[in-house]
Amino acid sequence: VINLGGGVLGDMGGFVAATYKRGIRFIQVPTTLLAMVDASVGGKLGVDFNGYKNHIGLFQEPEGVFIWPEFLKTLPECELRSGFAEVIKHSLIADKQAWEALERQDSWKIRNNWEGVIRHSVLIKSRIVKEDMREEGARMALNFGHTIGHAIESFYLNSDAPLLHGEAIAMGMIAESWLSLQAGFIRKNDFKKIQAYLKTVFEPKPILEKDIDALWELALQDKKNLRGTVRCTFIEGPGAFRVAQAVSREEFEKAIEELQ
Repeated sequence: VINLGGGVLGDMGGFVAATYKRGIRFIQVPTTLLAMVDASVGGKLGVDFNGYKNHIGLFQEPEGVFIWPEFLKTLPECELRSGFAEVIKHSLIADKQAWEALERQDSWKIRNNWEGVIRHSVLIKSRIVKEDMREEGARMALNFGHTIGHAIESFYLNSDAPLLHGEAIAMGMIAESWLSLQAGFIRKNDFKKIQAYLKTVFEPKPILEKDIDALWELALQDKKNLRGTVRCTFIEGPGAFRVAQAVSREEFEKAIEELQ
């Protein structure tokens, strides 16, 4: 099976291939930035179920991943920006120098070196996945911003104004950076820089107080949770991370409020 398309198509096509007749071979040919830097790498395959992200899935590496940056010329800016959220995430969890380079740029838009950006992110993700394929430890670092981000994404999925994945994850990274600050893992100055940078690339969507209960219920369904406890990945300053950190209902609500 050749999966030519974005992250959703790659996940669905890979899932079908990995389960049909107990598994047939497949390759990924990602056509979006999000799929190139994240979804097509690492062997995670899954589909949403009853409004929950990736609730049915498995791990199965493709025969290969073929990335051709020329596909990016076909994308609208909003899709490039969505994929760029994962580029930011990889730098924040694993490469302090890359994060500082992003901060110094006049714009998030990369006009001439998408290949270098993609290669950098793929190398980071591949290294982490190789260390922990089944997501039992270090691979959880790749979920930075995703516990809260997935809850926000799922909440707005069937609304009149759904969010792209990267838009929701950017909000999640701000919220989980704030939680990292409250836990004493990062300095206030680092948080302010992360918050300011993400808000220059993405415009956080307003969240009403009445919606926080529903967001919390979605967060409780996250696959990284353990025994009913919501767990997030925190950062310990740019380039370092702390996985499986428990978050209370009160902390979650305050983190959402910080987005406002």
